[in-house]
Amino acid sequence: MQLAFLGGGNMGRALIGGLLRRGTRPEQISVGESVEAARSSLARDLGITATADNVAAVDNAELIVLAVKPQDAAAVLGSLQPQLTRNRPIVLSVAAGIRASTLESWCGPGIPVVRAMPNRPALVGAGVTGLYAPPHVSATHRAAAERVMLAVGEVVWVPTEDAIDVVTALSGSGPAYFFLLAELMAQAATDLGLDTQAARRLAVATLHGAGLLANASDGDLARLRAEVTSKGGTTEAALRTMDAADMRGIISRALDAATRRSRELAEEFGS
Repeated sequence: MQLAFLGGGNMGRALIGGLLRRGTRPEQISVGESVEAARSSLARDLGITATADNVAAVDNAELIVLAVKPQDAAAVLGSLQPQLTRNRPIVLSVAAGIRASTLESWCGPGIPVVRAMPNRPALVGAGVTGLYAPPHVSATHRAAAERVMLAVGEVVWVPTEDAIDVVTALSGSGPAYFFLLAELMAQAATDLGLDTQAARRLAVATLHGAGLLANASDGDLARLRAEVTSKGGTTEAALRTMDAADMRGIISRALDAATRRSRELAEEFGS
């Protein structure tokens, strides 16, 4: 399959690198990128074709990955409508917040659109992506989009477009929550007398190891937590303090706020 990327920033570059590692040939990939330094870097480091001309980039593409800033998506897709109408590629959007119906209106009638919400660990091949496609998108088109996103980690399909906003709040924004927790843990340990560098290293390694342990398990997070929590021990004392501070309520309100903001941005970008 001939692939084109509109935007060669961090996520576009991560996807291209993952595809190349999984066997896609450089000549199968082209990129439309407006920044000259980024084009030079993509061509030099990955051996792909990178051009400032989006029309040339998407010529003959069977699948197009939209990886531009959301506020630029309308202009980029609108300028390509003649090529999209002629070639009828799959459009896989990783542009946050833009609804499938809006993307379809910018692409032109009959263009299959799939939305993807990856997260930042995709940059190291350890991402997870929520995927949504309208009911009229075929299984073949869905499978093609899924193969692209598998290049940078796992994929999870969701049944409704509203669920993508929850995916954004959970896994899209989620790395920042874990980084904040590790940051606060390191700071608290420093305040208790631990060397700053040692505290930071211990927090980072604990974050990494806990993630690996959870990923290698059956996904029962409550059981994993219980296995670390000895009755009357140090972990139980810490968790009781968190419960008393309404940790569950804080997390619930945080994800609700992120979900609502995702829906607000969809309205903003869609207009």
